[in-house]
Amino acid sequence: MRNLAEFGKGRLLAVLLGCASIASAAPAQAQKMVSVPAGTQLLVRMIDSVDSSKVSVGSRFTASLETNLTVGGVVVAPAGTKVFGRLAQAKQAGRMAGKSELQLELTEIVVGGTAYPIMSTDYSAKGKSSGGRSAKRVLGGAGLGAIIGGIAGNAGMGAAIGAAAGTTAALVQKGEKVNIPSETLLEFRLEQPASLPAPR
Repeated sequence: MRNLAEFGKGRLLAVLLGCASIASAAPAQAQKMVSVPAGTQLLVRMIDSVDSSKVSVGSRFTASLETNLTVGGVVVAPAGTKVFGRLAQAKQAGRMAGKSELQLELTEIVVGGTAYPIMSTDYSAKGKSSGGRSAKRVLGGAGLGAIIGGIAGNAGMGAAIGAAAGTTAALVQKGEKVNIPSETLLEFRLEQPASLPAPR
């Protein structure tokens, strides 16, 4: 009986020591997080194309950060980081009247192999069946350069980049559909603060 009691005490002690070890290790393993404030600009380059005649509401698309995402001068997500979004609204123009519309939003950003939720403002593109077109926040040329320069802290360099990259940032409108091709640069802003891992 004594041996059984001692054995039981030994097992209990081992369990308690194991729990203490796990508890002491947990704080060391906890990932520190950084809050990226609402209003932070996200300049992204489309990887997928989005065509108003081929995709439906809820369809996902992939893009990548064109510039570093920084908080307080610290890079939280470098340029090239993958982001995901979805088609929030799609409308096809009628044969006689109306216009095609696309509305995109970002939903996730991948940091360290993990996707973290984000909520962005919408990107809207509208095409006219008459052959005209309009777009909200489609970037190109000097406007694109000013934004890149502002993020990079060098307006002169940004203007040069914008001149070279302007031709890649285009909204294509053909007949009754709107197409946002791969490689297009789009601007979004965080609508709510996002919690992302702090750099190690």
